[in-house]
Amino acid sequence: MIRGRASPSDAASRAARRQWVLGTFAVVATVTSIAILMWVASLPITAVFAQDQTPTAAEPAPPDMPAKKAKPAARPAPAAAAPQVQMPNASQIVLLIRMSVMALGDALQTGNFTVLRDLGAPGFAEANTAAKLSQTFAGLAAQGIDLTSTSIIAPQLTETPTLDPKTGMLHIKGFFPGQPVQINFELLFQPVGGRWRIFGMSVNPAAAAAVTEAPAAEPAGPVKAP
Repeated sequence: MIRGRASPSDAASRAARRQWVLGTFAVVATVTSIAILMWVASLPITAVFAQDQTPTAAEPAPPDMPAKKAKPAARPAPAAAAPQVQMPNASQIVLLIRMSVMALGDALQTGNFTVLRDLGAPGFAEANTAAKLSQTFAGLAAQGIDLTSTSIIAPQLTETPTLDPKTGMLHIKGFFPGQPVQINFELLFQPVGGRWRIFGMSVNPAAAAAVTEAPAAEPAGPVKAP
């Protein structure tokens, strides 16, 4: 094929097209690189870090601690035993008799039975008002019985004093000798706060000849419980 010779204007035109094509490829390459970089930058950070992390060995679990044994509950202290009531001695018994009968004598003279009531145990005071005691011993007051002599006369016991082991009550029975009458008594005492308090009382005049053989209450030496 016989070719003709190109003119200078055609050569310039081909050179310009070549430069345009090269420039277009450069722009496309640049845009593509920027797009790749932007895609990489948009990846989640955690995913990137996950690729760089290397598995680590799990930390060994701490050895089992021995279980603490619960301390046994402290045993309650044994309850203190109640103090044992003891039989009063002979002198104390005489004093209890005189105190009680003389308190009744004062009440008969004054008409005020409040002191006698206050000398009693709580149960005695709850069961007997001063007015009720006045009615109970109204017969003695009507007979004009004078009990002041009981402060100097030794009481005589008709029975040995007894102490109830279950209730702790002290029972005393006897009389005050006299002419023409004697004063019979029967008393019941209850221990309250370490003291003997009146829980029951019976006082009656009687003919002296009825109990002339009764034993006397000895002021010395202890009285034994049966």
